[in-house]
Amino acid sequence: MLLQIQNLHVKYGNIEVLHGVSVDVREGEIVSILGANGAGKSTTLLTISGLVRPAQGQILFNGAPLHTMKAHDIVRAGIAHIPEGRRMFGTLTVQENLRLGAFTSNDQQRIRQNQEWIYELFPILKERRNQLAGTLSGGEQQMLAIGRGLMIHPKILLLDEPSLGLAPLLVKTIFQTLQKINAAGVTVVLVEQNARMALKIAHRGYVLEVGRIALQDEANALLANPDVQNAYLGGA
Repeated sequence: MLLQIQNLHVKYGNIEVLHGVSVDVREGEIVSILGANGAGKSTTLLTISGLVRPAQGQILFNGAPLHTMKAHDIVRAGIAHIPEGRRMFGTLTVQENLRLGAFTSNDQQRIRQNQEWIYELFPILKERRNQLAGTLSGGEQQMLAIGRGLMIHPKILLLDEPSLGLAPLLVKTIFQTLQKINAAGVTVVLVEQNARMALKIAHRGYVLEVGRIALQDEANALLANPDVQNAYLGGA
């Protein structure tokens, strides 16, 4: 198992927001984590990437404890986190933002190869490589956020709400590109409000409800589940 979250409890101050969450991610999978606002989806990703510390439980990456590592060492280990809201450096160019994504690497050839791969995935970024990130459209900024995360050629890509605020056509493009990234050998953990789109590209999914795993199954089974349809897919 590539990533194992075991009995994870997370608190913000005295308030516990995750109550014993367990999630398994196999190498090569896309795993979607679904749930309403406040269910604990973003907190789960933040804890994997070391930005939030668990009160209890453990996170294992290839069997090694991840929850005791510092955030920058987790990036070095091969886990990239694309947070909700994109978090661009607006006064830097597209190219400069991408280079910042490779801060853990000194291998210039590898950096160039990764950059070319990202420009293949997102040709519009190549066209705009000398443009300030703050002047890009929302969709282009999301592509840049994903590209920046890919600059370390991660083993696992953690994505938080990549479709947020995007037009439907752009959402389709982003999700198709996620499938290409996965086909290139990158395991994906996807937190997404657009449950239908997320489950269509995922292998398996988990449903979080108020900090607990309410359901877990193959993605096709979750898409067909009446409870999931009513709660997250707007009915059948």
